[in-house]
Amino acid sequence: MQALWLAFDEIAGKGIDIFFILKFLGYLALILTPTALPIGILLSSIMALGTLAENYEFAAIKSAGISLKRVIRPLVILVILLSGLNFVFLNNIYPWATLKQKNLYLNMKKKKPALALVPGAFNTEIPGFSIKFDEKYGEDENLLKNVQIADLNAGKGKIKVITAEKGTISTEEGSKYMTLTLENGNYYEEHVINGMMPNDRAKMPASKAAFKTYTINIDISSFSDDKSMDDEVVKEHHGMLSIVQLDSISKKNKIEYDTYTQTRANIFYDAVNAKKLHKYPDSIANRKLKPEILENFNLRNKSTVLNESIQMLNRTIDRNKYQIKSFKDQRKILNLYDFEFSYRISFSLACLVLFFIGAPLGSIIRKGGFGLPMIMAITIFVIYFFISQLGRNLSEESAISALLGSWLSTLILLPFGILLTRRATKGMGIFNIDAIFNKAQKIFNRLTNQRKNIN
Repeated sequence: MQALWLAFDEIAGKGIDIFFILKFLGYLALILTPTALPIGILLSSIMALGTLAENYEFAAIKSAGISLKRVIRPLVILVILLSGLNFVFLNNIYPWATLKQKNLYLNMKKKKPALALVPGAFNTEIPGFSIKFDEKYGEDENLLKNVQIADLNAGKGKIKVITAEKGTISTEEGSKYMTLTLENGNYYEEHVINGMMPNDRAKMPASKAAFKTYTINIDISSFSDDKSMDDEVVKEHHGMLSIVQLDSISKKNKIEYDTYTQTRANIFYDAVNAKKLHKYPDSIANRKLKPEILENFNLRNKSTVLNESIQMLNRTIDRNKYQIKSFKDQRKILNLYDFEFSYRISFSLACLVLFFIGAPLGSIIRKGGFGLPMIMAITIFVIYFFISQLGRNLSEESAISALLGSWLSTLILLPFGILLTRRATKGMGIFNIDAIFNKAQKIFNRLTNQRKNIN
């Protein structure tokens, strides 16, 4: 419900038709269903078995010679079926709903450009402009703070830049233009010609001016087509694919990634002239040359060799630093595909794992209803969800393998489920509370006696 209300708050009142809003919320509800199912099983298992234990139903069952294993056996079968249903949902309905929801949201942002503008980033969704601002506020969220706009319509790069302290977005219904009114800013433009060399471009004049009010009319006619609301632009996001598709695309991307890394390695090999190095320098060494290479040159040539070497090294380092981000981004995409592939399977078993935690826990705490069981269910599921996100982040950064990251939460909580099940089967509590209280009371009495003796 929280996710639904947050999504509704973001798109409601922005000029979007109610039909598309309901479709968007419907897709979002389908996306959240696989997450709601495990916590529902966890809560219901704690409540049901906690109520039986609270009303001494388990005592009556045990007196009739029926073990706890026999009682929960039908529930285990039911949870296994629900786990299978959850897997089918994750592999078929969840990808379809994600595909529809994400593309519908992208189309909504095109329908209402103000939705597409995100604070703190360069927004390029509006053709011909790159817009950045610090904050979006106001009742309609159409007021911008610390605006920076790059006009790219000339096709010459970022040569026209406008900055302002405040900005206001306004769009009349039915109009094909969005008006952006800027206040208290500066205007800067470079006068360059296409095809100019960097040195010649630096010599060209530029103009700048300050203004109190500046108005920009942006053509958004391509955004207002209602037929485009059902377009599917993004289709290969890892959340939109079934397990078979994830495996296929992951293999294809790995081949492309290996080719890319090999190409960059070859370029680096050629850039440092590694092909001119000899494998066996001793066999072809010129005996007249000194072992130290620089000792074979005079002072002037030494300086030339060192300067050129330093420049080549700096260029190589700068090139590698620039390429690191590209390598990381492509590796992250591959890791997300691999993680999603394994996570679909591990998360399907979350119903079973959480049941084996909730069912024995309910019989041990002997509390039913929505009080303590609700608190414990939410706490356990938050821990499970936190560990899952931790595994996702670690596997995305290649700190651990995608397989381990996807199964991390299950591997950590499964031993607790086994431990609780064994203790519940033997009629034991989680820990002996009376022993803890008795020990604490002895310590308290000892401290009290020591104070009396001192006095």
